[in-house]
Amino acid sequence: MTKAFPHRTHTNVFIWVAAIICAIVSLAVIITGMVVFVGYMIIHPRVPFISVTSASLDNLRYDQAGLLEIQMLIVIRAENDNARAHASFSHTSFILSFEGEVLAKLVADPFDVRKNSSTDFNYVVSSSQIPLDPMQMEGVDTSLKRNEIAFDLRGNSRAMWRVGPFRSVKFWCRLECELRFHTSNRTYIKSRRCSSKSK
Repeated sequence: MTKAFPHRTHTNVFIWVAAIICAIVSLAVIITGMVVFVGYMIIHPRVPFISVTSASLDNLRYDQAGLLEIQMLIVIRAENDNARAHASFSHTSFILSFEGEVLAKLVADPFDVRKNSSTDFNYVVSSSQIPLDPMQMEGVDTSLKRNEIAFDLRGNSRAMWRVGPFRSVKFWCRLECELRFHTSNRTYIKSRRCSSKSK
């Protein structure tokens, strides 16, 4: 009686080559990830941030016809307080408004901030006479009575760390704050909220 034995097939050499290549690629990915992680832990960069450092309301004119005219200086600082990492900023743009009325758009070209340093931008906003609707006029009247007027500043800047061959992912620095001034002497009322830094 003749017994049947299972037929043995040899694995194709191309399959072995493909398996070896996949293993090498996987190992390279793991090693690269570990190197990046170790580099990040060594660098350990603090998150760059943007903030309003000062402002001045140089001119505020409002008449009973509902016409508003302002001139304002806003100083926005991009800060990188990490001693080991450079930071790059791009897509920097802010909108200044009052009672929903857009007064100005503040922008900046891409720029770098060195290690443990900062860069200031002085924005001068000078508006022509802005006609206000009844609700906006009521808001101005209320502000004058309480000796405080507020303007909305909204915007963001995209930041990225740079240290040698290592680059972190990009992230947004978002700024949402009220610029408040005393209407009697037009002095700026500082606020910790006018910063993208984590509280």
